[in-house]
Amino acid sequence: MRAVMRILVFVACAALMPTIALAQAVIAGSVKDSSGAVLPGVNVEATSPELIEKIRTAVTDGTGQYRIEDLRPGAYTVTFSLPGFTTLKREGIELTGTFTATINVELKVGVVAETVTVTGESPVVNIQSARREMTLNNDVLKAIPTVRSYNATVSVVPGVTTNLNDVVTATATTQFPIHGGRNNEGRLMIDGLNIGNPPGGNQPTSYIADVGNAQEVTFTTAGGLGESETAGLVMSVVPKTGGNRKSGALFMSFTGKKLSGDNFNDALRAAGLTAPTPLSNVYDLNGSFGGPIKRDKVWYFLNARTQGSTKIIANVYYNQNAGDQTKWLYSPDLSRPAYNDRTSENASGRITWQISTRNKVGVFWDEQANCRTCIGLTTGITDPPRVAPEARGVSQTKPLRVTQVTWSSPLTNKLLLDAGWGGIYYAWGNFERNPNPTHDLINVVEQCATGCPANGGIPGLVYRSQDWGQNYAGSYSWRASASYVTGRQSLKVGYQGTYLSDIRTWYTNSQDLAYQFNNGVPNRLTESISPWVNNGLGAWHAVFVQDQYTSGRVTLQGALRFDHSASWYPQQQEGPSRFLPTALVIPETPGVDAYKDITPRMGLAYDVFGNGRTAFKFNAGKYLEGMGISNNWANANPTLRMPCTVGPFAPCGVTRAWTDANNNLKPDCDLLDGAAQDLRSSGGDVCGPISNAAFGTTTLTNTFDPALLTGWGVRASDWTLGAAVQQQILPRASIEVAYTRRWFNGFTVYDNQLAAASDFAEYSITAPSDPRLPSGGGYPVSGLYDIAPSLFGRVSNLVTAAKKYGKWSDNFNGVDVTLNVRTGAGWTFQGGTSTGQTAGDNCEARNNLPELGLSPAVNLAQGLPGLTTSPVSPTNPYCHVDYGWLTQLRALSSYIIPKIDVQLSGVLQSKPGALLAANYAVPSQVITQILGRAPAGNPANVTINILAPGQKYGDRINQLDFRAAKILHFGRTRTMVGIDLYNALNSSAVLTYNNTFVPGGTWLQPQTVLTARLIKFSAEITF
Repeated sequence: MRAVMRILVFVACAALMPTIALAQAVIAGSVKDSSGAVLPGVNVEATSPELIEKIRTAVTDGTGQYRIEDLRPGAYTVTFSLPGFTTLKREGIELTGTFTATINVELKVGVVAETVTVTGESPVVNIQSARREMTLNNDVLKAIPTVRSYNATVSVVPGVTTNLNDVVTATATTQFPIHGGRNNEGRLMIDGLNIGNPPGGNQPTSYIADVGNAQEVTFTTAGGLGESETAGLVMSVVPKTGGNRKSGALFMSFTGKKLSGDNFNDALRAAGLTAPTPLSNVYDLNGSFGGPIKRDKVWYFLNARTQGSTKIIANVYYNQNAGDQTKWLYSPDLSRPAYNDRTSENASGRITWQISTRNKVGVFWDEQANCRTCIGLTTGITDPPRVAPEARGVSQTKPLRVTQVTWSSPLTNKLLLDAGWGGIYYAWGNFERNPNPTHDLINVVEQCATGCPANGGIPGLVYRSQDWGQNYAGSYSWRASASYVTGRQSLKVGYQGTYLSDIRTWYTNSQDLAYQFNNGVPNRLTESISPWVNNGLGAWHAVFVQDQYTSGRVTLQGALRFDHSASWYPQQQEGPSRFLPTALVIPETPGVDAYKDITPRMGLAYDVFGNGRTAFKFNAGKYLEGMGISNNWANANPTLRMPCTVGPFAPCGVTRAWTDANNNLKPDCDLLDGAAQDLRSSGGDVCGPISNAAFGTTTLTNTFDPALLTGWGVRASDWTLGAAVQQQILPRASIEVAYTRRWFNGFTVYDNQLAAASDFAEYSITAPSDPRLPSGGGYPVSGLYDIAPSLFGRVSNLVTAAKKYGKWSDNFNGVDVTLNVRTGAGWTFQGGTSTGQTAGDNCEARNNLPELGLSPAVNLAQGLPGLTTSPVSPTNPYCHVDYGWLTQLRALSSYIIPKIDVQLSGVLQSKPGALLAANYAVPSQVITQILGRAPAGNPANVTINILAPGQKYGDRINQLDFRAAKILHFGRTRTMVGIDLYNALNSSAVLTYNNTFVPGGTWLQPQTVLTARLIKFSAEITF
């Protein structure tokens, strides 16, 4: 009830305080007479076929300046008129993104009704904003050889890092941090409203954005003001709305196994890849149609699409023993390679209604289903990296529904109002197969610590039985805005709000057990509570004010933003089940209650020479970590604070060492007794203590410091600073050099209150000799810790701020060089390089807290590379990381050969390879010799990473995609028939590796390889 009241209060405040509009383009400038004197009172009209209201107007102020905001992308004509002067009409002004086109004109004294029409080059340097962005218009989006999805389109932005690096053939949940940022900072906006993913910090889910039918897509890379929650990349899709003329398009593309090349070479074969991994099927069929219901009054736009792809998975095959309760080993059927298949279907409709001259309403509905008919092994972002087909269900988002309602009103020539509401609701997770023949079988993972030829030879392979989830999430956002605009000033006051829900239930097999084998021999088991409910709700609200003021050649921008975020958890019930015999009912509980933050941002843009061709830009500000049902907002949930060491994207569970002394593959111990047991004398087994002694009780083993869940300035954040110079080098061409620095704050630690630093024994090991290791191995790996055996499994963590234990730093420095060319002759080039370095250090905190990282915060946004979430643990000692200067190149180009109407286009990506590790399972006997005692918990081995982060990288990923298309014109119909060549150079770069180190073994064996050269045919008819 308290949460509901808070929302009502904020909504009431919003009604009194209208806020920021959807950021769109601007036309601004000044008007003077022939003597150079400013002209106040000039009527300025901007017209475009993209405006359903036809015209937008402004009047120059006392300094002769004017400004028209909130303009949709497209071609504009601006008319300047003043009694006694010649009317001037400026044509051919191209607006994209949030670009401010500066149009300065001179009016001459003239006769009544005399009009002079001029056409000039559109400005390419934004001299009135510090915001940095990259915009792809519809012509470019349709021309370049990429799948028409958000995850394919975002890969052309210099400086971005994505969690998926293969040739994109379909929509998939993709994280896209930029400039060393957190994985949950990216945002996908459709018509100004976020398409969020609550479990992932509200970064995008697997939504099928209608990129091919977008009017444009803009990527904001830096300089966001009060409207920005995070400093991450914002991908804004501006949809088509229809028009006064009926128009439509039919698009299709397809390829198959016979059109796929082969990059399976001797190097891959020598590295351990057993067979190529071709795509066997890719298709995309899309139809759209729009036009007027009533001219200049009501427009519509409809879209329908179906697409899919199928690809072989490297080195994983169907299990010949699947479903057989008498068989415990993985026996690959080499004639049946595992494959992932993805299908996506959607239908959407948009209505735009110009209710009156000054009121416009838009309504949008998009119904989608991902993997409705999938039957292969399609894993998601929370699934294990190596899994046999029988051990995973279908990764579906069915249904996935997006709805939006927007309203905008230029109430006067100076006051603009805007409001909108949008929501996304979807099911997600690894759904149970129907039927599920593995329901009563125990799940197995093969550790492969010293090689595993007796059990399939795949380190970390999960097989035999399926775990699954039945999960539903929703993100519902609203905004309202007011902008007061004069010739040289633009003042905005704003409010935004979002409500989030994440409802999860996780399941495992009917025996609530999982085994770990090492070369087919059990050495550990997991006890789970299934089903396991984990439900979370949350909301955030923000109000802000931002101002922009132009004086001469200088534009100053500033913003102040207030954020309020909170989470809470409805009543939840766990059990009864095997390891929780008595049901546990958890009442509604507050979580983060609440974070309050004030964040300042500022920017400066300077027209260096006063000719609009050279701009110096500077931006600085504090930004927040993206809120979702993740990190502290989720981890304070009692169901995530209970005595578990397995989760949260699985049932709550604990592990224990196990020696199957009687070889019956059954743990002959009392599994309800968490203490160590040696029952060999009575024909039983040896079972170590469980990893959390309070498992199955109501004890909360993670207690949050109250100061971590409430207050001012507590929420994780980062400061961002940028400086750039943008220079016009030719008409319609510019180059920009930009420097970015980011430093992050707000780290948390888990401090076991039952153990002091002195309870941890520090030790070192010697890395094995192996020519693949740095300097051939044989070097010491120190700074490792092992807890006193008497304290193993005794856990009572205090979750609190890391700064209490010492210094923790994480920062990024980088330089981007980008080029933007759009010539009138039909050539487009956009792209550039991004070179940067991430470095982090938490050694001081680790020295005071040896268990650091033993119980890490769990979320979908693990840091890459850096310590935004620490990779440090008692057996991963690298508390200082420096990843070196890494460079990437991303670019696109398109050109239409005149007279023959042949379009050539390409996309180039060159980026660093995978960050490698060497996870070495050190035998327990070795650790015993070093410590003088057995490791705590009596494990068979202890896994230690013996390769420092940043010391070794995988293959550099170079991908060139190319398209050649013939354009045909028949009356009002335009037909494009093209051939796409993906991975044209047929690179065989390894994308992911086996990081399990075995001396002389399969360390760095390829797990996934860049898709081989692929020919795809496409055709589109527009009318």
